[in-house]
Amino acid sequence: MSIRLITGLLLPLLAAPAFAADLPQPPLAAKVQWMETRHGEQVTDDYHWLREKSDPAVIDYLKAENAYTAAMTENIKPFADRLFKEFKDRTQPVDLSVPARMNGYYYYNRIEAGKQYPLNCRRKAGKDGNYDANAPEEILLDQNAMAEGLKFFHLGVMHASPDGKMLAYTTDSNGFRQYELHVKDLQTGKVLSTTMPRVTSLAWAADNKTLFVTQEDATTKRSDRVFRLPLGGAPEQVVHEPVEQFALELYTDKNSIYLAAASTDTYEVSMLPKNQPKAKFKSVLGREKGHRYIVLQRQGMLYIYTNKDAKNFRVVTAPLSNPKKWTELVPHDKDTLITGMNVFDGFLVLNEKSRALNRTRIYDFAAKKWLTVKFDDEVYVSMEVPKANDDETLTKYRLSYQSPLSPPTIIDVDMKTGERTVLKKQEVAGGFDFSQYETKRLWATARDGVKVPLWVAYKKGVKLDGSAPLVLYSYGSYGIPQEATFSLTRLSMLERGVIYAAAHIRGGNDMGEAWHDDGMLMHKKNTFNDFVDSAEYLVKEKWTSADRLAIQGGSAGGLLMGAVVNMRPDLFKAVHAAVPFVDVMNTMMDASLPLTTGEYLEWGNPNEKAAYDYMRSYSPYDNILLKDYPAMLVTTGLNDSQVMYWEPAKYVAKLRRNKTDSNPLLLKVNMGAGHGGSSGRYNALEDKAFEMAWLLSQIGVTQ
Repeated sequence: MSIRLITGLLLPLLAAPAFAADLPQPPLAAKVQWMETRHGEQVTDDYHWLREKSDPAVIDYLKAENAYTAAMTENIKPFADRLFKEFKDRTQPVDLSVPARMNGYYYYNRIEAGKQYPLNCRRKAGKDGNYDANAPEEILLDQNAMAEGLKFFHLGVMHASPDGKMLAYTTDSNGFRQYELHVKDLQTGKVLSTTMPRVTSLAWAADNKTLFVTQEDATTKRSDRVFRLPLGGAPEQVVHEPVEQFALELYTDKNSIYLAAASTDTYEVSMLPKNQPKAKFKSVLGREKGHRYIVLQRQGMLYIYTNKDAKNFRVVTAPLSNPKKWTELVPHDKDTLITGMNVFDGFLVLNEKSRALNRTRIYDFAAKKWLTVKFDDEVYVSMEVPKANDDETLTKYRLSYQSPLSPPTIIDVDMKTGERTVLKKQEVAGGFDFSQYETKRLWATARDGVKVPLWVAYKKGVKLDGSAPLVLYSYGSYGIPQEATFSLTRLSMLERGVIYAAAHIRGGNDMGEAWHDDGMLMHKKNTFNDFVDSAEYLVKEKWTSADRLAIQGGSAGGLLMGAVVNMRPDLFKAVHAAVPFVDVMNTMMDASLPLTTGEYLEWGNPNEKAAYDYMRSYSPYDNILLKDYPAMLVTTGLNDSQVMYWEPAKYVAKLRRNKTDSNPLLLKVNMGAGHGGSSGRYNALEDKAFEMAWLLSQIGVTQ
C-alpha cells in the first residue's frame, strides 16, 4: 500500500543550510511524507511528490533548479560559447550520406548549410543498376519543414513500399519516444489519412497496400501488439503478447515478414510470407526459456542465429519445411561473440566481437570459403551501416570503420575478393592534426582478478605523472558494449591536454555473453567495482590523480555514476550524470512504468526478497549518506520516457539535503526534450558544449 499526506511545496530558501553569502542559494525541495510497505517493511520517500508532473509546484521546482544552475555557471559561459564555436566550426555545414540501393532506387540523406535537420532523398538507379548522379532527385521528407514550430522533432523508422510509390514513416514531436505513423503518396506528395499512434516498427507486404505495425502500450511503453493495416482501412489486431517481459518487433527479408518477441534471455520468431498479407504469423521454433535466436531465409533454407548450446551464438541452417532439422554452418567459439548476421543471395556475413574488438567474416557460398575483414589499429570499431545492406542481391558489403582518432569511414567490401573501397570519410572542417595524438589499449585488474579492457586517447607529450586531467566514461548494462568510437566534440578535450578514457566494464558484451552475465542480476555490483578499479588503475599508473579525474555516464551509465560516487566519493573530482537511472527501487517496484517488468531479467524482480535486498544495496537514491560528495552536474529531459525526469530530480533533492561538502550540485532540465536531449544538430552541440565546459572547469581546464 502507499500513502501521500500533503501536496508538495518548495521550502523557502531561509530553510537552507548555510552557504557562502555571495553565492546564489540552491532551491530546496520540500519533504513530503510518503510511505509504502515492501516485504513487510515501511519505506519512506520524502520526494515522491516530484513525480506529479501536472503539479505546478513540481514545474516551479524544476525551473528553480534551472535558474540556480544558470546562475552558478554564468562564469563558464564564455568557455561554453568557445567550445560551441569549435564544435560548429568542425562540423561540415553541408553533408551527404552514401546512397544505398533498394528496389531500383538509391536512398540517401543530405544536410544543407545552417539547417538543423536532414533531407531524406532518393534517385532512380541507372540502367546498369548503379547510382546515377544525373537522375532527378526526389526529396521524400524535409525534416526541417516538419520540425518547424516544434521544440523537438525526431524521425523514427522510414520504409518505402516495395514498388517505391508509398513511404511509411514515424515521428516524435516531444521527445517521449511515442512515434506516430504517417504514410505519404510519393507520386502525389500527399500524406494519406492512414495513421496510428505509438508505432515502434513496421513492414510492408508485397501488395504495396498493406502495412504491419507494432504498437506500444500507452503507459508501459512495451510493444505488445501487432496490427494489419490496409491503406485507407481500419487496423486489425493480429497478435497480442501477454507476457510482460517480452516486446515485439518486425523485420523483413526478400520473402517474409518476421515478428520477433524478445525478452532479455529468450526470443521467439514467427514469420508470414510477404505475398500472403492475410495469413497468420507462424512460430518458427517456438519459445524456450533461455533460447535466443534470429531467422533469415535464402533459397528455401532458414539461416538461424542461435545461442542453443552456444553461449556466444552459432549459425545453423534448416529446411523451410522443417525448421528443427538443423545443420551446423558456423560452430560456437567461446572466445568470439557473433553479434549479427546478414544473408545475401551469394554470401553470408557475420559481425563478431573478440577481446573488445570487432571484425566481419564473409562466407562465399559458391567458393565455400571464408574471408575476414579486420583492422590493425589497437582500438577501433567496425560495424554494419544500417539499411545499406538490405538488398539481398548485393555483392559488396557496406561497413563503417572508426576509432577515437579516425573519423567514421564508409567502406564497401567486395564479398568475393575482400577488396575494400573507401566511399566516404567524415571530414573535420578546418582540419585537425591527428598525428599529434595517440590511442592505447590498457588492461586493469579488477578486485576479483578479472582483466578489464580500457582505451585511452590523448595528446602526445602529455605528462603521465598524475598531473593530467582525465575524463573516464562507461555504461555497462544490457549487453551493450563500450565501443572505441570517434567524437568530433571530443577533439576539443584532447587538444587541451585532457586524456579521455573508456572502460569496457562487465554488463556489456565486450568480452562475450559471459561478460554481460557477470554484470547483471545478482552480479550487478561487478559493473560498479570494475569502474572503480579501472579508475584506481588510472590513478596508480599516473595517467591522472583523484583531484583531476572526472567521470561521465548516461541512462544506465547514470546509475553507474550514482553507484560509484556512493562507493568512492573520494576517488572522483567531478561527475556528469546524464538522464541517470538512479531511483532504482521506486521505479522497479512500480509495474505501471517503463523500465520495470520488462527489465526484471536484467536487474532482478524486486518482488522477490533476495533480489529486492540486493538491488536496494546499490540503488544510488537509497544509499545517499551524510558525507562529502564530488562536484556533480545532473542533466535530464522533462519528456524523458526511458528514465523519468523525477528520478534525477529526486536524487538531487535528497543529495542536496545530505551531502556535507560545499562542492557544486547542479540539476539542468531540458524542458522540451526527452532521453536523447535536444533534437536539432546545433542545439545538441550547444548542450554538449555546456556539459563539457562544466566538467572540464572542475578539473582545472577553463579555456
